[in-house]
Parts: sequence; structure tokens; C-alpha cells
Amino acid sequence: METPPAAAGMMKGTDLAFARCECCGLTEECTEEYIRRVRERYSGRWICGLCAEAVKDEIVRSEKRIGNEEALNQHMSFCKKFKNLSPPKNPTEELICAVKQLLLRSLDSPRSSPVKKPGLVRSQSCRPALDSGCLKMN
Repeated sequence: METPPAAAGMMKGTDLAFARCECCGLTEECTEEYIRRVRERYSGRWICGLCAEAVKDEIVRSEKRIGNEEALNQHMSFCKKFKNLSPPKNPTEELICAVKQLLLRSLDSPRSSPVKKPGLVRSQSCRPALDSGCLKMN
């Protein structure tokens, strides 16, 4: 059985290989032709599409005019610093503490609007209930 001409063209250069991003470490399965083109663009280094976009962003955000190579080096440096960060030992507890601090700060801070807005008003203090042990605070 013969392969149709259109399908034969699509099969050409479709040998797949795994490539590992030299910035973030992501591994992708790509055609060898695509890997070759990316390496040509980035001085022999293979980077994933997300990092390629970050390199473009480095060029745009730079106050001085920088080239592809310098932008790639800056992004690789950022990735290296990010990979060296260790995750928190107890992320749930740290998140709860951060939210608690945020709430306490927002309750203590003065309101920005001098206009009094109607709100809930306590008819009596809850302090006696706290002192008697009816309400427990952790």
C-alpha cells in the first residue's frame, strides 16, 4: 500500500525525541526538527515555550537594549534562584498564620473614609462571656 503524497510530507522529520529545558527543567517530547530550530535560536540551548516567552518578556521589560543571549542568561539566573528556594515545612499552617495576621491588621487599621457607615452594633460587651469561659479563644 502506497503512502499518499500529503501524508509522506507530514511524516518527514517527525522523529520524536525528549528535550529538557535548560531553564526550568521541564521535559517535552518534540520533533527533532523543532529541537534543532530552538537550539539555533538560543545558542545551542534548548528551552521550553514558556521560558521562550519569558525571555521575550525580559527583552521588552529591560530598560537598556539587550539581546536574546543576555535575556536568556537573566531568565536562567531567575530560574536557578527560584529552584533553590525550599518549600515551607508546613504550608497549611503558614497560610493560616498569614491570613490571621492580615485580618488582625485590617481590624486594627483606621478606616480610610471619614463617613460613618451603618453597621452592626453590639448591645453589650462580649468581654464578660470571655472572662467567664463561655467563649473560648484559641
